[in-house]
Amino acid sequence: MSTFEAAPALLNRRWILSGSDPAEAAELAREARLPLLIAELLVARGVRNAAEAESFLHPHFDQLLDPYSMLGMERAVARIQQAVAAQETILIYGDYDVDGTTAVVLLKTAIEMLGGQVRFHVPHRLREGYGMQSGILDGAARDGVRLVISVDTGIRAFAAAEAAETLGLDLIVTDHHLPETAMGLPKALAILNPNQAACGYACKHLCGAGVAFKLSQALLEGWDRVRARAKILPSFLKMVAIATVADAVPLLGENRVFVAIGLEQLQRPVHAGLRSLMEVAKLDPARRKLTPVDVAFRIAPRINAAGRMDVASEVIELFTTKEPKRAHEIAGKLEKLNQERRDAEAAMLAEIMARLEEERFRDARCIVMDGAGWHRGVIGILASRIVDRTGKPAMVVAHDEDGTAHGSGRSIPCFHLLDAIESCRDLFSRFGGHAHAVGFSLPSERVEELRSRLVGYAGIHLSEDDLGSPLRCDALLPLDRVTPAVWSWLKRLEPMGMGNMEPVFLAQNVLLTGPPRYMKEKHVRLQVTQGPRGGNLSALGWNWAERVQSMQLGEGSVVHLAYRLRENEHPEYGGLELEIAGLFPAG
Repeated sequence: MSTFEAAPALLNRRWILSGSDPAEAAELAREARLPLLIAELLVARGVRNAAEAESFLHPHFDQLLDPYSMLGMERAVARIQQAVAAQETILIYGDYDVDGTTAVVLLKTAIEMLGGQVRFHVPHRLREGYGMQSGILDGAARDGVRLVISVDTGIRAFAAAEAAETLGLDLIVTDHHLPETAMGLPKALAILNPNQAACGYACKHLCGAGVAFKLSQALLEGWDRVRARAKILPSFLKMVAIATVADAVPLLGENRVFVAIGLEQLQRPVHAGLRSLMEVAKLDPARRKLTPVDVAFRIAPRINAAGRMDVASEVIELFTTKEPKRAHEIAGKLEKLNQERRDAEAAMLAEIMARLEEERFRDARCIVMDGAGWHRGVIGILASRIVDRTGKPAMVVAHDEDGTAHGSGRSIPCFHLLDAIESCRDLFSRFGGHAHAVGFSLPSERVEELRSRLVGYAGIHLSEDDLGSPLRCDALLPLDRVTPAVWSWLKRLEPMGMGNMEPVFLAQNVLLTGPPRYMKEKHVRLQVTQGPRGGNLSALGWNWAERVQSMQLGEGSVVHLAYRLRENEHPEYGGLELEIAGLFPAG
């Protein structure tokens, strides 16, 4: 790995060139008959041999792992089959975000296909908060429920698990969040979580819906293996793909298969709810291929809006109703809620950004920002905005009138956020999450102590060099090597996303062949070339106008350029072009 510093006045961030082992990349290129550039990118993603390269570049259904290799699967399947045979009512207890609601849809659909009787509960974010509540279990037991299955929650639900045992309920926990290090696992008939210590499941980074899918896969293949694998399970991967992208788990291993097949299935939305959701999101799969970006920024926010601003249970109805009119009504409501979410977020963000200028936040290596009257449904989004702005781990805390504070945190790559808040575990009434995202609640009067202790913890575990968002370049790619063949190979790395990010390339000493052209006073287009065989390429910089103007660049200027490769499909002036990721004058 090599690092160099940009001129501070022009770029306040490091550029890091993450190189793979040259010998290893050369051997993979030879063995798998790949271009060296593609081999370098694959080695950086953990691919070590030709067989792994083949699997990575051509994901398909048969690459899915055996669900029974997940600890607890056999007991979970047997108990559900018993409940179906006896016509017991099964309660699925989910979460209110995209991951939790899609997990409910998947497991509910699978069990009902087997002939089972299913009811579900998704908590109200503001009235109930995150996780299983003993009161809901008590009501279910009174109604005759004897089996409860959690999805995307439950791995730290010790009190709820004890309540289930007292009530005579069998509990199956399916979750992906990290287990409690000190207290172990909750009491349950079976726990499905690839992150529990004794589980040998090969893919450790499934989302909650991914775990629910593996349970559904085991159930459906046991019912009718041929039919399940030919049609039903590939169709299920639409929901799994949405959850996997929305929950920002790495698109590697089995997750890569989920998203690759799921995106293909999303091109043919048969269900009324999915069609209506795409309509309000202004996505037309008949006109163009859908991408993880479409899922992350168009589909997922509208599903999430239900749990953030109102009642997430309507998401389950959206994806299970067979009435097009009702689906259209729910999709329209989600669109309205998403706009309300945007408005609430914008108002809070303005206040937060102004407060970031305060000395205590400027000097701290971890930001803990709290406020009264803030909407709890958007605090996670706002924590992400602070991380993007400051390059520091951040927690946003909303105070309720009853004296309870609810917080959500996001982190930077080198800071394990769950470890950080576990160092303050005595302050919380509840908490959980993983390395890069957490949620918690605590008495309002203890927030100041939380801030002090987390700032102190970050001061020990983070150096100044750790802060910020360095621009990571994947490989050197001079502009005279940018060809349609390279673009064709890069497309084979799709689907791209967390863990398999779109490559950023570095080209040094690039010549501007004309003056910058500014667009709408915010964006800029440059004409650039490099090398004796390099033709003119267009480089588009979104929101780069002010920075380019400050550099006083003109025709004949020489710059170092970090870029992503793009294809403009315009019929008249289409072709390969660059999207600027970083830029500063050479020398």
